[in-house]
Amino acid sequence: MSCGKCVHYFMTYDTRFPYGCRAMNFKSRRVPEMEVIEATYARCVMFKPNPRKVKNEV
Repeated sequence: MSCGKCVHYFMTYDTRFPYGCRAMNFKSRRVPEMEVIEATYARCVMFKPNPRKVKNEV
């Protein structure tokens, strides 16, 4: 599972917090998946595959 393949993941224009997650409504200095794992000791439960990114992975 990777944030880059999730529909909720986005890049921000904020240089201090360049990564974001729409599902959990936060921006971060690190990829959101790392923040979630550190806070909950579990993988993200909001992950939803992005069909545009999955389709191109053949």
